[in-house]
Amino acid sequence: MPFGKHKGTLIADLPGNYLNWFAREGFPQGEIGRLLALMQEMDHNGLRPMLNPLRKPKA
Repeated sequence: MPFGKHKGTLIADLPGNYLNWFAREGFPQGEIGRLLALMQEMDHNGLRPMLNPLRKPKA
């Protein structure tokens, strides 16, 4: 996340309530807005685990 309270957090790791706030208030323009909207949809539908295979293994 490039700005705000969660600056530096991966979009996939943003809390659901923050994503829902964007859904209510409006997503930003451009790619960041599209990614936030997609993540909110995934979170809302319980699809976050689909991202696990894309994560780097912890050392």
